[in-house]
Amino acid sequence: MTGKNIQLDKNGNLKHFLSIEGLSQPLLHTILNYAESFATVDKRPVKKVPLLRGKTIANLFFEPSTRTRTTFELAAKRLSADILNLNISTSATSKGEILSDTLRTLEAMHCDMFVVRHANSGAAHYIASQVAPHISVINAGDGRHEHPTQAMLDMFTIKQHKKDFTKLSVAIVGDILHSRVARSEIHALNVLGTNEVRIIGPHTLIPKEIEKLGVHIYHDMNSGLKDVDVVVMLRLQRERMRGALLPSEDEYFKRYGLTNQKLKHAKKDAIVMHPGPINRGVEIDSDVADGKHSVILQQVSHGIAIRMAIMAMVMGQINRDENKEKKK
Repeated sequence: MTGKNIQLDKNGNLKHFLSIEGLSQPLLHTILNYAESFATVDKRPVKKVPLLRGKTIANLFFEPSTRTRTTFELAAKRLSADILNLNISTSATSKGEILSDTLRTLEAMHCDMFVVRHANSGAAHYIASQVAPHISVINAGDGRHEHPTQAMLDMFTIKQHKKDFTKLSVAIVGDILHSRVARSEIHALNVLGTNEVRIIGPHTLIPKEIEKLGVHIYHDMNSGLKDVDVVVMLRLQRERMRGALLPSEDEYFKRYGLTNQKLKHAKKDAIVMHPGPINRGVEIDSDVADGKHSVILQQVSHGIAIRMAIMAMVMGQINRDENKEKKK
């Protein structure tokens, strides 16, 4: 990212959360550390903290997502915010109203934050550049570009199990070409100083020149998984594919589906992750998805803590509370 980073305010604090690219290692560690404290909220009798009381957050999902939208909604409620879920498919935008008019309408309702999921890359950045100065924008996935909160919840999950990123070898497997999660994770892993980031997949699902992002490319599953600490499996995104990129799902599973036999090439204490939803028998075998190496359900739980941390940070609540403590 070149030029001014609109994600940061004049003091270098988060104003929007749009992309991992352009963020510093200390800032990513700050997000992870705050998520650690928010992870204990679930264990309280009352699962709420008052940090965003009186704030209104609008979920603007221009494409469907159950897991991401639900965890953002839970995160907002646990921060004591009011939440507005806008069903775009039945809203005014599907009746001809342009996006800027929708934004002005929501601003008039005194919303404080927009959580945006959109099929077009760059949509969240565009919205962040158009909203009123008091509004923060969080990218919940835009086209093939990025899915930064998913990457951060995955980094949090890795940290819970492996602690030191600088000693890790991480393999991201599958449909790299269409995956915004893969791009965000590659950026996050490299910013956090991960020893080695590998991507594994067929030639047709590996983007051109992706090695410039600092990854090693493998087309053979067994060699790609050799001695890795973390395996991240990706969903085959058939809805984004054009043309015959794969011979068949059965053939794909034979070569790139994760089975216990293939997992033996990784380290004995390797963890297996998946951003979901899972296509069992296509990219991962049920025995692996439900097995002892899997931390997939933990990823879902960690998504709430990470999104609480990011929401509180972009609204400035954490920074304000810290400054108050320093002045005492």
